[in-house]
Amino acid sequence: MKKRVLSMFLVLSMLAAFAAGCGAKSEEPEEAEEKKEQSAYERIMDKGVLTVGTEGTYKPFTYHDESDALTGYDVEVAKAIGEKMGVKVEFSEITWEGLLASLDNGTVDLVLNQVGVTEERKEKYDFSEPYLYSYIALIVNQDNDEISSWDASKGKKTSLNISSNYAQIAEEYEMDITASDTFSKDIELLLAGRTDCVINNTIAFNDYLIQKPDTPIKIADVKAEADTVATPIPKGNEDLVEAVNKAVKELQEDGTLKKLSEQFLGKDFSRELTLEEIQN
Repeated sequence: MKKRVLSMFLVLSMLAAFAAGCGAKSEEPEEAEEKKEQSAYERIMDKGVLTVGTEGTYKPFTYHDESDALTGYDVEVAKAIGEKMGVKVEFSEITWEGLLASLDNGTVDLVLNQVGVTEERKEKYDFSEPYLYSYIALIVNQDNDEISSWDASKGKKTSLNISSNYAQIAEEYEMDITASDTFSKDIELLLAGRTDCVINNTIAFNDYLIQKPDTPIKIADVKAEADTVATPIPKGNEDLVEAVNKAVKELQEDGTLKKLSEQFLGKDFSRELTLEEIQN
């Protein structure tokens, strides 16, 4: 009799354990589904952290100062956006080639690293409102009078990052392209006579001359239309786009973007400029 009672007790215990186990498993898919449905914006706000991808090697936009602190126009704009959103900002330093890939796989939430808005990129990403308007410049040696316009640069030698939007312009003018990682390297190749011209923006050009005022280079021509810079956001994140746009608008209205631009770039490039303002 005792054995029978014991057996029944064991069976009932096993059934209870099985039922409890089944009940626990049934909750897991619901929790996973709930997390799956949470948007990128909601995850950022729940975590209280906005992870931003940037190079950290592109002065004056994103670089390390003398104390090795990460700073620059894009870095400080990112911090200001995070402050407006009410979250902490953490940076992940990534090479240019890996920035958008890190955005795609969710390693970072935003990228602030002078990403130009192009039609090709707009096919894959939504973009925030611009936080900078740069102007593309054709840079040559000081004594080069042969290349005085974009048309005159056709077929000439240049160096640039082949994944940048400057590569599209070089291809448009059928330039012979040498791959390069940095603007400084581009200038070195130009001064060494290995290339004929450099394509970059007026901001980087002006900053380079501030650092090295005796460098014999000049701007031969500029594109009159502004190259808008914004943060790309994977499509399907309308709430995050809205939040970033709201922050950028507030930073524009309260003068923060103007102040940061003048601090790091020497001029207010947070708005569109006339050709006269660009050249002066």
